[in-house]
Amino acid sequence: MTATPRDILAALRIPAMLIAPDDRVFAVNAAAEKILGLNAEGRHFITALRQPVLLETIEQVQRDGTRRETRYLTNDGQHDVTYRVTCGAVDMQGGRGVMVSFEDITPVEQAGQMRRDFVANVSHELRTPLTALLGFIETLQGSARNDPQAQERFLGIMATEAGRMNRLVSDLLSLSRVEADERVRPRDSVDLASLVRQTEHSLAPLAADAGIVLSVQLPETPVSVPGDADQLRQVLTNLVENAIKYSGTGATVRISLSEPSFESRLRGQGVRIDVHDTGPGIDPVHLPRLTERFYRVDSHRSRELGGTGLGLAIVKHIINRHRGRLQIDSRVGVGTTFTVILPVDG
Repeated sequence: MTATPRDILAALRIPAMLIAPDDRVFAVNAAAEKILGLNAEGRHFITALRQPVLLETIEQVQRDGTRRETRYLTNDGQHDVTYRVTCGAVDMQGGRGVMVSFEDITPVEQAGQMRRDFVANVSHELRTPLTALLGFIETLQGSARNDPQAQERFLGIMATEAGRMNRLVSDLLSLSRVEADERVRPRDSVDLASLVRQTEHSLAPLAADAGIVLSVQLPETPVSVPGDADQLRQVLTNLVENAIKYSGTGATVRISLSEPSFESRLRGQGVRIDVHDTGPGIDPVHLPRLTERFYRVDSHRSRELGGTGLGLAIVKHIINRHRGRLQIDSRVGVGTTFTVILPVDG
């Protein structure tokens, strides 16, 4: 039994269509119907596809029979979708037809855009302090050469800018290490109560200087989870430090650790670490994007306080490595709570 063109197209997993020598759509498989609609067969290919770049590619294949590739852009109702389209000549009764196949490359395109955005953001973050340093060096070599007061002032600013670059590079390296290890689940047993106490002791001076009341609530029984102690300490330090920096004088920051219980988001036993502050709160519009790299609610204030825009991105990747969840709740004028949910079982 000889397979028909429709049989061949139906066997393909990727969307594909066959254009006959008379320029009409001869056959379309089910996957392609989801892109082009249910009534593409029998129509002129121009009315079925419409995008000029793809139409021109098909016409070129019709003329010279050379295989070509292009892009087809559409929308699935929620997101933009990009297809790599391959057009190849097919001998058919009556002349040369064209086989058109569609490969969804949206994830590849999104990854490429993320890389480009990341490089652009890093370049922007480094350019400002570098420009300041170069400007002050030029001034110290010129008009301020013999001005001790100006030298002292400029050197102080230069130290601040250099420190900012150092924090950015440190966070970039940390993010890179966390991403590299994200698929490897840690197995060591970590005492969370001990980590919370360590975080409290290390950040108590910062809280005192900021006029913040720092408190801790721990269960009476020990709470341990499988994890990487250094990374979990980094999560706690980042969240508590942010709460102290952005809450404002007179606010309260509370770190609380729960006993193990069933967590629906984990579909199993888990523990919660809540970092709650009574600060100004965060507008709900910002919450979905807080863990994006370089996203800041208040860019100017964040930079003034030494933020790099990478802290919460690092937190997210560490929690993902531990197969946990991060939950953010905030009300403007009331406060913010960051909740880290970690599985108890390895």
